[in-house]
Formats: sequence, structure tokens, C-alpha cells
Amino acid sequence: MCQSLRRPDEIPHQILNSRQPLDGVANSSEFATVSQVDLIKYQALGNDYLVLDLPGPLDEMVAIMPALCDRHLGLGSDGLVAFDPRVMSVRIFNPDRSEAQKSGNGLRIAAAHAVLEHGAPERFDLRTLDRSNAIRILARTGAEIISELDIGRPSFRAADLPANFDGEPDQVELETRAGPVEAVLVSVGNPHCVVFGQPVTRDRCLELGPLLERHPAFPQRTNVQLCEVMDRARVRAEIWERGAGYTLASGTSASAVVAAWSTRESPCRCRVATWRCGATPAAASSSRGRPAASIARAST
Repeated sequence: MCQSLRRPDEIPHQILNSRQPLDGVANSSEFATVSQVDLIKYQALGNDYLVLDLPGPLDEMVAIMPALCDRHLGLGSDGLVAFDPRVMSVRIFNPDRSEAQKSGNGLRIAAAHAVLEHGAPERFDLRTLDRSNAIRILARTGAEIISELDIGRPSFRAADLPANFDGEPDQVELETRAGPVEAVLVSVGNPHCVVFGQPVTRDRCLELGPLLERHPAFPQRTNVQLCEVMDRARVRAEIWERGAGYTLASGTSASAVVAAWSTRESPCRCRVATWRCGATPAAASSSRGRPAASIARAST
């Protein structure tokens, strides 16, 4: 069910005076290095990002990402989307300050921002680190934007993640402190370790996620999904994102899960949906039917 949201200009600004430390907040001194900056917070299937328009103090914002994204002492988010309306480009940063190669929901959020704040048309391209991404706007309702985007063709070559295996392994076994796991390796412009045969629970994801993200097999770390097939049209998954940790949704993870499942089963249809435990379904090939929404403005 889509939440009814007010337009962002009707939402009271959350003001954080970054030029003065906050009394009683341990991390407040980190905010004192950045002058006032306007951010807009968006969410897509619970995956939330702060959006910064460029030109802006990007280096300074990235420096304080751990504090900025903290859900108790900061504004709280899964990362920062830096959007340059002059060239329609997107850079995405994780709470640990690392830069993401790609984010499906980050792109949807950038597309929503481009429409709501910069008057983007029905069709346009957004440039990420790896490629140009075609965007089509399907619907707009207030601060909610439904869009469709092409995640790209999946690759099963270990070198494309990269991962320390040869060729295109059908499946790999990885040893961890929490026990061995079997996984399918997929790249959709960013790396994914799709795990089958494990309990698809939040607790197990919290246990295995950080171990697999930083496993020696992945020199640049990896995203992790624990998944199980529910039926011919649905796969259930729990998600651990590289640089962000446990997250409610991920567009590239949904795509990687479906691609991995296709290697184990007969070819599946592109409208297959992935289900995160307790969440609503998201189309794996696109974002059709589920909006990215602007939910708040903040000045930091």
C-alpha cells in the first residue's frame, strides 16, 4: 500500500544548525565543518536516500556520511544521491563514505527528484558511473513518481564483480565463521552474492551479510542476498548492501536475485517479483507500479 504523502514544500523543514555543535550529541562536532545545505529525503520501497543538488559541498557531505546517515543522531538514510541537473548525472554514496557503482532505488529516487524539482520530461537519461540509464516516467501523483528503468544485462563472469574465481561458475561455496554457504555470483553493474539454501530471515542476514560482504573472495566487497523460491512467480529475499548494511529494498538486488534464479531453474519471465520478508513486491525488471516519493526537506 502506498503511503499518502504531502508535497515536500508543505512539509516543515527539519533544521540542523551545522555551524554550532549540538548539546549532548557526541558526533555534533562533525557537522560544524559544513555550512547550511538543503537536502531532500526520498524513499522507494523503504530504501531511503538524501538528495543533494550539485554544484554543492559534496566532499564535505561525504566526509560526514556516517553521522549524517545515523538514524538516531543524524538525519537518517541509506545513503546520499548527488544529482547534477546540468548534465543529468548521478553519484551515490553509502553511509560508510564509499561510492556505489549503481543503485536501482537510488536511480528511481534521482528520477523522481529530476521530475519534482527540475521539471524533467517523460523520457530522459541519467548517467551513472558505468553507463547511461534510460528513464521513463509512468505516473505522477503529488510527491510520488512511478518510473521504469533498465538495470542492464546481468553478467555471471566472476571477473565482472570482481570475484576470485575463474570463468562463469554456476555456483560457488564460501566458507564463513557462520558456516559454509552456496551462492550464485551476478553483476548488474555492481556485484552481488546471491545465497540459496539458508534461512531467509533478518537475523541470518545480519549474521551472514557482513561476513560475505568482506569475504576474501570479493576484493571490492559485494552486496548479499539470502533468497528462496516461493513459486514460479515469486522469490523471497533478505538484503545486505555493500557499504550500507541491512536494507529494506534494493532494485539491483531484485534484478540479481531473478538472474541468479534463472540459472537454477528454467528461464523465468521478466515480470517475476522479489519479496522481502514483510514487504510489498517490487518488479525485478523495472520499478513499474511502486513509486519513489519525496518525504521531507532538511537544511543541514
